[in-house]
Amino acid sequence: MEDASYLTNGYLETIIDWIPSMKGIRLKDFPSFIRTTDPNDFMLKVIISEFEKAKKASAIILNSFDELKHDVIDALSSILPPIYSVGPLPILQNHIQDNDLKLLGLNLWKEESECLQWLDTKEHKSVVYVNFGSFTVMTPNQMIEFSWGLANSNQNFLWIIRSDLVIGDLAVLPPEFVEEIKDRGLLARWCPQEKVLAHPAIGGFLTHCGWNSTLESISAGVPMICWPFFADQQTNCWFCCSQWGIGMEIENDATRNKIESFVRELMNGERGKEMKNNALDWKKKAAEATAGAAYVILEKMINQVLLTQKN
Repeated sequence: MEDASYLTNGYLETIIDWIPSMKGIRLKDFPSFIRTTDPNDFMLKVIISEFEKAKKASAIILNSFDELKHDVIDALSSILPPIYSVGPLPILQNHIQDNDLKLLGLNLWKEESECLQWLDTKEHKSVVYVNFGSFTVMTPNQMIEFSWGLANSNQNFLWIIRSDLVIGDLAVLPPEFVEEIKDRGLLARWCPQEKVLAHPAIGGFLTHCGWNSTLESISAGVPMICWPFFADQQTNCWFCCSQWGIGMEIENDATRNKIESFVRELMNGERGKEMKNNALDWKKKAAEATAGAAYVILEKMINQVLLTQKN
């Protein structure tokens, strides 16, 4: 990209048709560190360096499963060492019998389990779970727009609001918003996300599309509203919305009217029903992948690495 004007003049809508297994992807769907206008960008250099290291590896392990990204894995396998999809890890973690290992967990923040008790009081598939991950941040205005979008949707929701969610400020919500949602909304600082997504009351997930969250949502069979922020999230969003049929993307400005419309469609609309059915299909496929295939692949990978080292 020649200069920063290409980020806003519509150029990012350009469709790329020469990438194997990713037909129809747009420039805007590429990871943010690939779309940089600075050839000396730190993250771009890190990615290039890591890719060069990957070429020298004995094997590459992906937290995924073959059917989810079969074409992509095939394409990468032609230029990289053997690739093994061992996952999804959220489901494999549930197979662990050692309680000490279970204590390790996958979260970066302290969990508040009280929200599970609140979910127990809600009807089946009636709650929207909202969490933008460990690092995504928003402006105070975006915070307000999401607040009233959720409130105006008239849906039950559980919203995880980190103390550092708002850029350069505390995450403070208007008193009138808190009053408006007191009977159907719960705000928490963090939660055991896998347990929340697996709860019967959860009907949809408003997410930043980080890979861990995406895979956890797939493992639980929960459709998504996607608001990608940076890094790989745009690409994950593209797969969810364009390839797997389990997501809807909030593009451009996240206004309260747009958020309200997306939440209503996800929970009660025809497109939402279709996404829910697709999400349940992917949940079944993810469970099948961890029923035995993941262990076979892991064993094959270990043997491959050992053989490589011996030779």
